[in-house]
Amino acid sequence: MNHYVTGSTIKSLREKQRLTQSQLAEKLCVSDKTISKWETGRGFPDISLLKPLACALQVSIPELLSGEQIVNTNRSANVLKSPLYICPICGNILHSTGPAMVSCCGITLPPLEAEDADDEHQPSCEVIDQEHVITFQHSMTKDHYISFAAYCTNNRFDFVKLYPEGDAQASFFCRGHGAFFWYCNHHGLFVKKF
Repeated sequence: MNHYVTGSTIKSLREKQRLTQSQLAEKLCVSDKTISKWETGRGFPDISLLKPLACALQVSIPELLSGEQIVNTNRSANVLKSPLYICPICGNILHSTGPAMVSCCGITLPPLEAEDADDEHQPSCEVIDQEHVITFQHSMTKDHYISFAAYCTNNRFDFVKLYPEGDAQASFFCRGHGAFFWYCNHHGLFVKKF
């Protein structure tokens, strides 16, 4: 792990919770001098104290270690505004309904930014029997392929996993206005709103 909790992070989070050093020390069963040492960089909390410290400061352990508190600004849970994360090591696909600190294979994943499709990644879309049928004119080799396609509306996220050497096609029941997302393992995330 590249990060360990810093004194400035502890102090900032403690003050945000309106706790004195003594009050935080009491919650952790340590002395207020210990808290002072942590905050001034003359010592570090033992690893066994990370979970109780995170609980006392009302953050997750990854937030405590990174010094960045994650605040969900998508409180209405509009699925169209929700982020997608892809692990570059194992290909794991993760979706959340708001900002999150997501990690996989030991790395913290940034949310992907979807781009408008270029000519190489432009799918054809047609409606057949109340289904959106999305077809990609894209290679599906073991090295270069479309990993997944998703159909998002304000309240629904439908997902189809695609595989190398498989069909480059996905179908979704028509549910109104929204967006299609798809991911090329070489070129990233694309979006088409309709």
